[in-house]
Amino acid sequence: MKLLHLDSSILGENSASRELSAAVVARMRQVDPSLDVTYRDLAANPLPHLSGGYLAAAAGAGDAAAFADELADSSATLDAFLGADIVVIGTPMYNFGIPSQLKAWIDRIAVAGKTFRYTEKGPEGLAGSKRIVIASARGGVYTPGAPAEPNDFQENYLRAVFSFLGVTDLEIIRAEGLKIGPAQMQSALAAARQAAAELSALAQAA
Repeated sequence: MKLLHLDSSILGENSASRELSAAVVARMRQVDPSLDVTYRDLAANPLPHLSGGYLAAAAGAGDAAAFADELADSSATLDAFLGADIVVIGTPMYNFGIPSQLKAWIDRIAVAGKTFRYTEKGPEGLAGSKRIVIASARGGVYTPGAPAEPNDFQENYLRAVFSFLGVTDLEIIRAEGLKIGPAQMQSALAAARQAAAELSALAQAA
């Protein structure tokens, strides 16, 4: 089994989402010590944002030599995603959405003909045979019923993207309200750590 572990917070060791994603991976290793884990820190080792020049080069209509390194990294990024049985993503909420570094990664794995395709019946996801666990951290409270729920373009966006790619086995380990106060932070992190420790050993039924 292959596990792809991604972090996107810019806060380094002070990041709650990094702590939670590490806890999720630790749980997965506990369940299966033979896991083959690949790690990428999208803040320390970011993918460039898409450009017109890159898209032209990728389509064979531009200067491929000028984008050789980016083309190779993009291809390796897509292969790592496609080859993973489990994907663990640590992501904070920044300004109601995901970090731009994570969006840049998504732009490299959401590729027509590889992870989705359009058909006469509409779009079809091609990357459904994997389990995805999101380790989410938010300063406020955005869960259903909260006043700020309509402003959640972080978890809702990730659900939409991976659903579009065909993924039905997606779980979220969440710590939110982290900026409300010390007591709320401690309670939210404790609950999220416990949820990570209790993750099911088996993928959910598709």
